[in-house]
Amino acid sequence: MEYHLTPVADVAHSLGTSPGGLDTDTAQQRRADYGPNQIDKAKQNTIWRMVLHQLSDVMILVLLAAAAISGLVGELNSAYVILAIVVLNALVGFFQEYQAEQAMDALKKMAPSHAKVLRGKQLASIPAADLVPGDVIQLESGNVIPADVRFFDTHALKVDESSLTGESENAEKNADALPSGDYPLGDRLNTGYKGTYVTNGRASAYVVATGMKTELGKIAKLVQTDGISTPLQKRLGTFGKSLAAAAIGICILFFLVGWLRGEPVVALLLIAISLAVAAIPEALPALVTVALALGAKRLVKSHALVRKLPAVETLGSVTYICTDKTGTLTLNRMTVQETYESPTGSLPVLADQNSLLTAMTLNNDVTADAQGSWIGDSTEVALVQYGAAKSYDRTALEHQYPRIAELPFDAERKCMTTLHQTGNGILVITKGAAGSLFTQLTTAEKANVPDLTRRVNAMAEQGFRTLGFAGKLLPELPEGVSPATIESDLTFIGFAGMIDPPRPEAQKAVAKCKRAGIVTVMITGDHKLTAKAIAETLGIVSSADDLVLTGPELTNLNEADFDAIVERVRVYARVDPAQKLRIINALQARHQFVAMTGDGVNDAPALKNADIGIAMGITGTEVAKEAAHMILLDDNFATIVKAVKHGRRIFDNILKFIRYIMSGNAGEIWSIFLAPLFGLPIPLLAIHILWINLITDGLPGLALAYEPSEVNSMKRPPANPTLTIFADGMGWFILWVGLLIGAVTIGIQAWAIAEGIPHWQTMTFTVLCFSQLGNAVAIRSRRASFFSLSVLANKPMLGALVLAVVLQLLVIYLPFFNALFHTQPLTWFEMGVTVAVSSLVFWAVELQKLIGRKRTKKPVRSHHILPAKRTQFATVFDSLP
Repeated sequence: MEYHLTPVADVAHSLGTSPGGLDTDTAQQRRADYGPNQIDKAKQNTIWRMVLHQLSDVMILVLLAAAAISGLVGELNSAYVILAIVVLNALVGFFQEYQAEQAMDALKKMAPSHAKVLRGKQLASIPAADLVPGDVIQLESGNVIPADVRFFDTHALKVDESSLTGESENAEKNADALPSGDYPLGDRLNTGYKGTYVTNGRASAYVVATGMKTELGKIAKLVQTDGISTPLQKRLGTFGKSLAAAAIGICILFFLVGWLRGEPVVALLLIAISLAVAAIPEALPALVTVALALGAKRLVKSHALVRKLPAVETLGSVTYICTDKTGTLTLNRMTVQETYESPTGSLPVLADQNSLLTAMTLNNDVTADAQGSWIGDSTEVALVQYGAAKSYDRTALEHQYPRIAELPFDAERKCMTTLHQTGNGILVITKGAAGSLFTQLTTAEKANVPDLTRRVNAMAEQGFRTLGFAGKLLPELPEGVSPATIESDLTFIGFAGMIDPPRPEAQKAVAKCKRAGIVTVMITGDHKLTAKAIAETLGIVSSADDLVLTGPELTNLNEADFDAIVERVRVYARVDPAQKLRIINALQARHQFVAMTGDGVNDAPALKNADIGIAMGITGTEVAKEAAHMILLDDNFATIVKAVKHGRRIFDNILKFIRYIMSGNAGEIWSIFLAPLFGLPIPLLAIHILWINLITDGLPGLALAYEPSEVNSMKRPPANPTLTIFADGMGWFILWVGLLIGAVTIGIQAWAIAEGIPHWQTMTFTVLCFSQLGNAVAIRSRRASFFSLSVLANKPMLGALVLAVVLQLLVIYLPFFNALFHTQPLTWFEMGVTVAVSSLVFWAVELQKLIGRKRTKKPVRSHHILPAKRTQFATVFDSLP
């Protein structure tokens, strides 16, 4: 039933209730039928389920199989090392996943613990969870509304619904049924919603919905969905499956060929294990975790708190930022922007003062707290603050013109009147909608209405909310103070134009997003004119092609029509939570990666389902924070730009790591796979491969996470998340560098065996190790020469290289490690040859970069370029170094 369209009597009849409330028996029966008035909590993952999730990764399963085979054939050292890797990775992943979602708990906390209810015509205070449809509750200023209600008796009632609707202005409520039509939540003036606050007045209301049937409950259902996988998770998921399949295929092929050739089965199994271990980058999960953790640490310094580590990388792929207006792009504080004082509106009693400023300061109900801050309706606070800034102090004026009577605001009159004692009579000040005041002016004043109307409309087009002021002087206080006797024959004083102003830094942040290829979209529950005005000021709407759409207009669009225009819409006004989800889903269906910023309960489902949800830390509700992936500690939209830069840096560094580790692993595979084809023995043991993957690969690989941002990272479009990790030449790089590493490894093996060197395997092992270290040095930048980079720009890399070399030397020269790794000490000559051959990889990669720089005088297209159909920008910046 649409209670906002239904007369009060019909509402009571449909609910089987009356203004006296339900009797106790009926209430108990309904409590059993409808259940408690509370938000259900989503089912939580168990610890065992999270542990199994970590162990179900394809790469982990391959490693577990390799450990099992190693143990069966007697290679216990290899088995122990592999199992240690598996356990370490599982623990890291488990502790990340263990951060359970708290959104449902936060929604519950919004509900008041008790409510005043009429049961059997007797007023009682009961737990809010015991409310049922049909109950009659009483509300007053300061109360949290405990359920969805239909008001049937109101007195100057105002409700703060900003957390639900996104509107900063308090909603003025009444009991009248609305005419037939489509009304978003913010326009349903006769209903109240669970979790919102009464800021002024009092009311009686029928409970029409409880628990999960309330608007808050509907939002809770929307939040109770599976999280969105980040671009990194999607890429690594595909990458891991492909890699595991390739590893298994290579092992099976190698085993079958060897078995057909009559090779010993045990030896073939050990070699197959070596190939599997060589193919899988064990350090990849650790590198990703370290890179994301470092990014999260840097973001905290930039006032952004990351709740879910993978979200850090997602920022690098974001193409759309869908942002709430109130408190995010704006200050969430109504402010007087313009005033107009009628040239004929000066009252004689105020001849020595500004009549408009005096009226703005006196005609309100705000009060000062112990700290001197004003408390009350946000609109009235704005008026008092504006007057104070002009040296019109409310306390002093009240002393000079004490209030002796008032006519509270009424939604039908749309006016509020205060009466003040002066030495010359009674000063009447009326405040209200300008259009309503025009009908209450003197005959002479009405001649000015056309001009005043034009001025009011001009302010409205700027997105301002206008409040008019009129007044008169009475010789004495009438016997009966009523609108009929007081609010007539008024002199128009002037009006004030107010708006929730944009944040000063938001305009620059929007411009930076545009340069970075990111589209900013405003999604708000506010009115269309106001939203458009703010969007134009910030540069979100900057051309005739940029569309502004309202919630009702969106409702009337079918999926095909909406899909055709979704990438052109820059402002959505008067939308509800479900529509926010529809917007995000439509953009995601167009292969966009969407960030959603917000602070209210109404933002929670979109924050949860966006590719990355960004909540406000200061003004944000607990629901929004718990549903988000990241929290802005300073509520500053500009912080998102810094976060995006960090995200792009992390994504670039992870790609560098994959480029590095996979080319090294390819070299290991080529070495093991090709050696028998050249009549050579297997060059490496499984434990050698594990050592290289963990130490030689792992330490420099982890250090790549500390590489500084590329110079042009914020002057190129977002990374294209639809392409694989191997796009943009990475696959080719891995192939040729892997072949080169394999060639120098087999080459040193063949030479050492031909020269009769007994510890040829140690030389082969060391060449493979040092070749990869040289690759790490060269790979710090895709295009810039190593010699143009500062060695100290990445101190962890310098330390990792030194440590890796020292550890490798210990493996070669300490007896304990000789026994564990089956190595022998090398002579100075052998070590010199090993180092010289290993350096070939470094020089080859540097030569390739030099040729690339000479062949291209300007940047070439890269995997960071989005397909043309997915971006509005004709010019692209694709100069990854």
